[in-house]
This record gives sequence, C-alpha cells and structure tokens, in this order.
Amino acid sequence: MFTSPKQKPALAAMLIVAATAFIASATLIAKMLGTDALGPPLHPFQISHGRFMFAFIAIAGAAALIRPKISAVHWPLHIGRTVFGWMGVTLMFASVAIIPLADATAISFMNPVFAMMLAIPLLHERVGRVRWTAAAIAMVGAMILLRPAPANFQPAALLALAAAGAMGMELIFIKKLTGREAVFQILLVNNLIGVGIATLAVLPFWVMPTGAQWGALVLLGLVMVGAQTLFVNAMARADASFVAPFSYATLVFAALYDFAWFKVVPDAITVLGAGIILGGAAMLAWREGRNRRVNIDEGKR
Repeated sequence: MFTSPKQKPALAAMLIVAATAFIASATLIAKMLGTDALGPPLHPFQISHGRFMFAFIAIAGAAALIRPKISAVHWPLHIGRTVFGWMGVTLMFASVAIIPLADATAISFMNPVFAMMLAIPLLHERVGRVRWTAAAIAMVGAMILLRPAPANFQPAALLALAAAGAMGMELIFIKKLTGREAVFQILLVNNLIGVGIATLAVLPFWVMPTGAQWGALVLLGLVMVGAQTLFVNAMARADASFVAPFSYATLVFAALYDFAWFKVVPDAITVLGAGIILGGAAMLAWREGRNRRVNIDEGKR
C-alpha cells in the first residue's frame, strides 16, 4: 500500500527552487529549437515530442535498473494529467519562440489562478472574495503583458495564456496523484502516455533535426525529467499553497537565461505585468495557506 512522504516544507522549498532552474532551462532550450539558433526552426509539436521521447527513455532506463514496484495505477488521472500537460508544454514552447522568455514565463504563473477557477466546478470548492480578488489582480497583470494596444499587441502571448490554462488543469490532476502513487511511478506513467500522444501529434510535422538540434532535444528531455522529479517530490512534501511562491524563481532564471543567450532585457511593461501577476499569485498562495492553518486548528479542537 502506498504511503505518502512525510511533510517537509523546508526540503520542498529547496526542491521547487531547483526545479525552477530546470524549468527555465527547458524553455530556453525550446526557444533555441523554435528559432534559427541551432538550425531551421522546429515545429512546437516536434519539440514537445523530443521532450517526452527522451524523458521517457531516461526514466525507462532508470526503471530497468531499479525495478520499481508498479501498483494501483490510476489511469484516468494519469491520462487527464498528461493530456493537459502535453497541451501546456507544447503551447509554452510555441510562445517562447516568438516572445521573450520573461513574458511567457510570467503569463504561465496564471496557472494557479486557472486551477482555482477550475476547482469550483471540478472539485466543488467555494471561492471567497480574497481569492477572487487575487485572481483579478493576476489577470490584470496578464492583460498588461498581452500589450492589448494595436501597435504593441503580441498574439503569441495568447499561446502562453492558453498554456497557463492547460497547466492549471494539470495541477489539479498532479495533486490528486501525489497523494495516491509514488513519485517514480507518476513520472514513468506520465511520460509513457506523453510519448504516445506526442508521437501521434508530430507525424505530419516531423523533419530531420540537425546534429545540434538532436543534442538539444536529448538535453530537453533530460532537463524535463529533472524538473519533473524535483517538482513532484516538492508537491508530495508540502501543500501546494506553500510551494507556489517559491516557483516564482522561474521568472528570475528565465530573464537571466534570455539575457545570457539572446541579449533580451525585460522592458518596463514586462516588469510591471510580471510584478502584478506575482502579487496576485502570492496573495492566492497566502490565502490558501491561511485557510489550511485554520482548518488544522479547528480539527484539533
């Protein structure tokens, strides 16, 4: 019978910060593959296919060595998580090839807001005024980053917004899975399903990558395995509301990587929009943490 890992918030915080460095690295690699940095740009479906294929090869290889016990696989949860995860990562890869990493990353932080809104019909959760206010604040930040003025509008930013919606849905499935199955099993099944979905999707778009692109695709898969491992372990060892604020370090890493490789400096609109989104997301995380403490205190009475 599966036993959930012990709650260790300090360890979860360190794991999630490390995961953010890997996640930002993955988006940088995807941007290089989606532009002409390493050869003719690859289609986002091919980039996400490489991400799942090489991630699965790495995890399957590890499984062959350690021979983990696979039991009680919740296939509907895994399929739901993987479908939305594949959609989210593909849309994200498409967006970063066009807009700055910092913009796409900041917009992706809308995913906890979308998760909150989706939890109302799917988990029958009640949402109070503070949580709706936090969601509204984050949405204002997203609108700023979309640059809605005709002269500055970034259509590709809508891809990042759609990615955030898909990843918000994925968060609901991930939290359900981390309380039911071991981390390694979650990663193995997720990437097994993912490589199947990605293979079917890429068939009309697949082209022969250059040598440099093959190397980047392999690296992308390995980096995503590292990010997934760290992220799922963090989610299993602390509440999502506690972990969420530490994930904002992704924006810092993304901005640093974008500057180092593409000499992109975040402009005032990026800083303003990102700051507002982070403020709304942080308010939402604080509210979730406060509600949990209240519930725990009431349960002890």
